[in-house]
Amino acid sequence: MRRTLLAVVAVGMLALVPASMLSAQGLRWGVGAGLLMPMGDYGDFDKTGFTVGGGGTYWLTGGQLGIRADLSYSSTSEKEGVLAHTTKLIGGLASVVYGLGASGAPARPYVMGGVGLYNVDGGGGSETKVSFGAGAGVGFKLGTGGMRGFLETRFTSVSTDPSLTFLPIVVGVSFGK
Repeated sequence: MRRTLLAVVAVGMLALVPASMLSAQGLRWGVGAGLLMPMGDYGDFDKTGFTVGGGGTYWLTGGQLGIRADLSYSSTSEKEGVLAHTTKLIGGLASVVYGLGASGAPARPYVMGGVGLYNVDGGGGSETKVSFGAGAGVGFKLGTGGMRGFLETRFTSVSTDPSLTFLPIVVGVSFGK
């Protein structure tokens, strides 16, 4: 939990760095929020919740391939008739991102996949487990500056027993190159 808090603080401090400074280094960072849809066994017990997060993508030469790190906090609650509880997820993924089309296009789809860690607290104790995620999104220009909006989703599976799977649908803004 302490490491997760330090990682969240690090991402928050990244938000204080001027966008022009990050742009020169090929780093694009952003924040987003949206819905978290539980799937499988998780979906049998919990209803749709919320997710918030932030992260950054370092675009390698050419801007087609990038390395991305994300941190998020999510919460869901029980469905009616199920033992009262709230499930909280804190964690993140390190991913490879592949941008489709030109980096300067008005709208640019991308795909991503990676591995990470999530701490799951379902009321009966918490555990930190390895997670895997794969998804897609689209980034689009917002005005003439470097700000872009995005809409994305990523199927995520946390290696608990049974496996905890969910689908976040996130909208947000990003800054940088």
